[in-house]
Amino acid sequence: MNSAYNFPNDESEINRLDLTHSMQVKAIGYELYLAPLKPEIQRILDCGTGTGIWAIEMADFFPNAERKVPPNVKFEIDDLEDTWVGNQPYDFIFSRYMAASLTDWPKYVRNIYDNVKPSGWAEFQDYNFMLDCDDGTLEGTEVWRWNDLMMDTCKMLNREAAPGPKLEDWVRATGFRNVRRQDFKVPLGPWAKDPHLRDVGMCNLVQTLDGLEGFTMKLFCGVRGWKPEEVLVFLAGVRKELKAGNIHGYLNYYVVYGQKPEGQEE
Repeated sequence: MNSAYNFPNDESEINRLDLTHSMQVKAIGYELYLAPLKPEIQRILDCGTGTGIWAIEMADFFPNAERKVPPNVKFEIDDLEDTWVGNQPYDFIFSRYMAASLTDWPKYVRNIYDNVKPSGWAEFQDYNFMLDCDDGTLEGTEVWRWNDLMMDTCKMLNREAAPGPKLEDWVRATGFRNVRRQDFKVPLGPWAKDPHLRDVGMCNLVQTLDGLEGFTMKLFCGVRGWKPEEVLVFLAGVRKELKAGNIHGYLNYYVVYGQKPEGQEE
C-alpha cells in the first residue's frame, strides 16, 4: 500500500495478519481461493499482500508460477490506487482484506482488469466491517459503539469500510464475465452452535482483541482527536464485553471472482 495506509504495521500486527489469514482460509472452507484456476498458470499477483503468507502458500500449489521466500515468489511495493505501469499481465490476480484501505474501488477493480490476461481470472475477498447480529445482543453495547465509530472514522478518511456487498456490481461493471459470488459468516467470538463457525469465531475474537488497541488508537487519536487515555478507557469496556461472550455479532465476508473475456486488450 502507500503512505496513506491508516493502520499499524509493526510486529504484533504482522502476527495478527497471519492469524487473520488462517481465519479467512477457514471461513471459505479451508481454501486459499475459489476461482476455477488451471494448475499450469504461471503469473499470480496478490494485491495488498500483507505478510505475504497467502502468496507463499500459493507457491506450493502452483510450482510453475514465476520464480526463506520460495524462488517463485517476489514482493513489490507500489500504490494500488495509482495507474499500474510496467507490469506484464497476470493469469490470476487476488485481492483480499482491503476494506477501509482504498478510496476508489471502481478504479482499483479496473486496474486489476487491465492487468489480467484475456481468459485470466481475478478474485476479490472482502468484508462489510459493520457488525451484524440476528438476536439483538449487539444493540446499545460498547462493542456496537466502537464498531459504529470505526465505520464513521473510515468515512471521514474517505476509506470504504464495507466493500464486500458491492464487489459483484463493480466486477460485472468492469467487464468481467463468468462472475460468481459466495457469502460467508465470520462470527465475532465462539458463540455459534456449528463447530466450524465456532472455530472461525474464536480466531476472529483473538485477532480482534490483538489488534483492538493498535488500530483504534491510531484512528481515534489521529482522526477523531481523542486523547490516548480516553481510548484506553473506552476499549476496556469493549474488551470486557467481547470476552464475556454475550454478544452474538458477526461480519459478512464476500468472495467474488470473474474471468476477463478472450480478445480483450491487456
